[in-house]
Amino acid sequence: MASFFSEFDWTELGITTMVLFAVIDIVGSIPIIIKIKKDAGDISPVRATLIAFGILLGFLFGGEKILIFMGVDPKAFAVAGSFILFALALEMSLGIEFNKKKEEISPKLATVVPVAFPLIAGAGTMTSLVSLRAEYAMINIVMAVIINMIIVFVVLKLTKRLENLLGTGGIAILEKIFGIILLAIAIKLFSSNIKELF
Repeated sequence: MASFFSEFDWTELGITTMVLFAVIDIVGSIPIIIKIKKDAGDISPVRATLIAFGILLGFLFGGEKILIFMGVDPKAFAVAGSFILFALALEMSLGIEFNKKKEEISPKLATVVPVAFPLIAGAGTMTSLVSLRAEYAMINIVMAVIINMIIVFVVLKLTKRLENLLGTGGIAILEKIFGIILLAIAIKLFSSNIKELF
């Protein structure tokens, strides 16, 4: 336990928090959340946040064991994850759409599906967690998940106010900025893990 906390690092916390914030893209998802609320009547910010948090923590601690059981090298998964991050970054920064799942909105159980999963704790976020584990200390990733879940809760709670505050242009600018940051991080993850495989 002592060694777990001794690996805490502010720089790593900042990087991992930024990566997850960019991948979850809760600010960019505000228009989607508003539509889900309109279709479903309403969603529970607390329940959605807790479910997403449970999914992410479960995959963070158990994902690598599952990969090893399946015979997949975590480093190889990290490299694969860097490609997903790269694609997400292109979507955010250039507006290129690789995945249309965000359009498939179901009013049933909206708090769980699609808000908690896959909007918050989606494939990109889970892949990112395993990729980050290959590069950063667990304590920093756990703290980054907690920070992001707090942000998610606030956004879900104040969705309409934030939309009015930021406006369409403000949300678009934030998405572009975090897209470029995510692109640089994806390249770093790829370059630091690919050499371990060959």
